[in-house]
Amino acid sequence: MKSYQLVHQLLTLVEQMEEEHHGDEISLQDFAGFLVSHVGNAATTAATEDIRFGQQEDNAQEIAYQLDNNIARLFVYMSRYAKSYIKKVLDGTPLQTAEDFTGLAILLTHDHLSKTELISHNLQEKTSGSEVIRRLIAAGLVRQWDSLADKRSKQIGITDEGKELLYRVFKDMNHVGKMITGKLTVSEKLTLQYLLQKLEDFHYAHYQKKNIQNKEDLKTFSE
Repeated sequence: MKSYQLVHQLLTLVEQMEEEHHGDEISLQDFAGFLVSHVGNAATTAATEDIRFGQQEDNAQEIAYQLDNNIARLFVYMSRYAKSYIKKVLDGTPLQTAEDFTGLAILLTHDHLSKTELISHNLQEKTSGSEVIRRLIAAGLVRQWDSLADKRSKQIGITDEGKELLYRVFKDMNHVGKMITGKLTVSEKLTLQYLLQKLEDFHYAHYQKKNIQNKEDLKTFSE
């Protein structure tokens, strides 16, 4: 029985809780709270070992399995899965990357933006963001014109061809969203959405203020 070790751990925790409650009857809700508290205060290692890791360098693996590091690694994995699914949806279209798609989608909801604004909204560096805009313009999905307020600046907007393409791609992107959320229940999806939005608010505030410019900033704001 592959789950025997887990069952044994749960039984051990039930016994521990009974001792702390001096034999009083314990409800499922009580045990759930006890379990969360116990896991939160225990050594913060991953609940499931990463199948990609071998058997060498225990110290390195211990670092990788620290709670924050493990979450960060899982975020990286999820990002790569998502990009691979999006790439398949975009196959056969003028859109080459997920950033091409999101950039065009952002323009769809604005009358027009400056190039700098689009790059910022798309969470990109200037060089990579400029390359995305160049590709979209070359494909006829975006048009550009001189800004009336500042001749040094260019305004960009989505074309009718860009809109038509996006609405075709949207249909397939629905499958990407469902694939990314896997077999989560509606309740789990709502919980995940809440937590991810909380993280997004945190990171976007730092992004807007340009707080993280180097590794020292990263150390300062992560403490």
